Amino acid sequence: MITLQEPYQPRPIRFLQLWSFDDWRLKAYGIAYQGQLPRPALVEAGQNLAKQKLAELSRGKPHYNLGFVGVHDGRGVNFVFIDFWADENELHHHVYISPAEAPAEFEYTTPSGLIACVWDLRLMSFERQAWVEAILANPTGPDIEKYLACRLNEDA
Repeated sequence: MITLQEPYQPRPIRFLQLWSFDDWRLKAYGIAYQGQLPRPALVEAGQNLAKQKLAELSRGKPHYNLGFVGVHDGRGVNFVFIDFWADENELHHHVYISPAEAPAEFEYTTPSGLIACVWDLRLMSFERQAWVEAILANPTGPDIEKYLACRLNEDA
């Protein structure tokens, strides 16, 4: 039997902004357990984390300096996931968790097997479809600007 801590509630998933640094362009999204957006300190910590980790995470992989970041202000902990596209159709996904009261104290949890919660999966599903439509199956050829312009804003 499954005992739920609380009933499912949709959470706002909002495009925050396009982050550009070190030749990277990343769509930044916020997901919030309470309120409409993650706390600004968590968003800033997530951006700093992405800046620090992307070169290391992508080293040796044929990638395009394109992807997205999810900053999820969760119920008990914070989640930041950094995703980038490589080898035409592969998504590299890296998850970090920090305590609610210490948003910048991230622990790398990808080796644990943790992928995503249901709200994070919704964002990943959207980004998959955006990549297929703008890059892989676009009749006029891969269109990076079209991919970057496709953004999710919904309660899911």
